[in-house]
Amino acid sequence: MNHEEKLIEIIKDNKGLILSSQVDQLGIPRIYLSILVRKGFIEKIKRGVYLTVDAFDDEMFRIQARYRKGIYSHGTALYLHDLTDTTPNHYTMTFPNRYHVKSLKEEGIFTFYVHKNLHEIGKVELLSSFGRNISTYNIERTIVDIVRSRNQIDTEMLNNALKRYVVRKDNNITLLMKYAKLFKVEKIIRQFMEILL
Repeated sequence: MNHEEKLIEIIKDNKGLILSSQVDQLGIPRIYLSILVRKGFIEKIKRGVYLTVDAFDDEMFRIQARYRKGIYSHGTALYLHDLTDTTPNHYTMTFPNRYHVKSLKEEGIFTFYVHKNLHEIGKVELLSSFGRNISTYNIERTIVDIVRSRNQIDTEMLNNALKRYVVRKDNNITLLMKYAKLFKVEKIIRQFMEILL
């Protein structure tokens, strides 16, 4: 299999998306991206981001492909789990401490940072609206995160999310309390649960 065929295979596996950083990791010269652009197979949609002409620009998937350490969290995770009716006007992602990339701000991504040992706790895979896998936190971790960041989140959104959470059939209060203890918000979450349950 030559470089061009290998790229085409990867693009198909990624549902029409390829990043120049992926090409570098594979040791394929970037000139092959230019060849595929000239042939009309892909087009450059952002710096380092290429998409087939027949694919939809799945922004959430594209952002996560570019920032692999990022996990969708807070308001974005609330939206993905149907714990809010508010469509986020920016994406929020959580990264391990010391992961700072200047382009995150340029991309308009609101960021939170946690210790690397806590970063992947509660991580799950969901499908984006275009059917591509994206990483977010489960509903219990999301509730813990918004309670931890309650001073930065709209009070009404927080209260609505908590009310929706307690009536869901798939909620796991035991897991919620485990995360609450781990993230040192057990007392606050217990108070919320006593009021709502």
